[in-house]
Amino acid sequence: MLKKTLVCSALCVSAACGLHADSIQLADKASLTGKILAEKRDQVILDIGYTVLTVPRDQIVKITKTGDSKSGTVVASLSPMVPTASPAFTDSKSGGYETANTPPPMKDVRELVNQLGEAVVQVRTPSGLGSGFIINEDGYLITNFHVIEGETEISVEVYHMKDGLLERKVYKDVKIIALNKFDDITLLKIDDKDAPKFSHVLLGDSDSLAVGDKVFAIGSPLGLERTVTEGILSTKTREMQGELYLQTTAQINPGNSGGPLFNMRGEVVGITNMKITFGEGLGFAIPVSLVKYFLDHRDAYTYSNDNPSNPYRYLAPPTRTTPTHTTPSTTTAKK
Repeated sequence: MLKKTLVCSALCVSAACGLHADSIQLADKASLTGKILAEKRDQVILDIGYTVLTVPRDQIVKITKTGDSKSGTVVASLSPMVPTASPAFTDSKSGGYETANTPPPMKDVRELVNQLGEAVVQVRTPSGLGSGFIINEDGYLITNFHVIEGETEISVEVYHMKDGLLERKVYKDVKIIALNKFDDITLLKIDDKDAPKFSHVLLGDSDSLAVGDKVFAIGSPLGLERTVTEGILSTKTREMQGELYLQTTAQINPGNSGGPLFNMRGEVVGITNMKITFGEGLGFAIPVSLVKYFLDHRDAYTYSNDNPSNPYRYLAPPTRTTPTHTTPSTTTAKK
């Protein structure tokens, strides 16, 4: 009885509002029909007659705008409702990053680049430049250690979406929060007083990747900001110098260092950090599982300008069952 009353109310109000019908197809095959009042980066505002809904972008598969109805009657249909109060992501309390509660829908690269472009940044120092990505709205971002190694004067170039156009903004008050030289990861923070809330990315699961999965990178190779390259995951366990890396055919060049490697759901699955210089399609990325560990335990990697000896690398203590061997030094005399 209540459902019938609501549908009738929607019919009356929608017909009186300009006879305009737009359709939104949702990820769970449900759909909404009404009048789109506003389209924002992360949400769409839809008037379905008796109420106005805020629909998260990551729940939308397709938007169809039909214009004015010739019949003079517009039906606002509400196939099973997706509760807007339930967020599509969850905060990691210790690490300050976000991951998806449920896997976001698969999209093509063009859609994802438009969605994620604001969160990928260029990191500059007096000695060079690299890339990075923002992990929360407060301006915390990840890049490679080697991008900022030996530097404290750091600036970050961000592209903000304004009136449908990207606007370049350079932030010069950037602090080093934590770093791990051994895994080549650094956490920075944009601390400018006029800094807004930042668009940011979700961290995915590198363990769930399969060889052959499509991936893409966004970065600033040779300073060419916002460059997108697409490829596949060649292997998940490429061993180099005692560490395991993701290997990808997505083109990686100097300047991509510190940038994100995305899956086709728009989640970061790695940090691009090196390539084979004498080959093509041989790029490498640090698995995002290491990034999460670094962020979850960032107190152990905290950087302080007052103490150049930190952060410390804590090693496992020796056990009684494992003797410590000492190799005497040897000297070779020249003849």
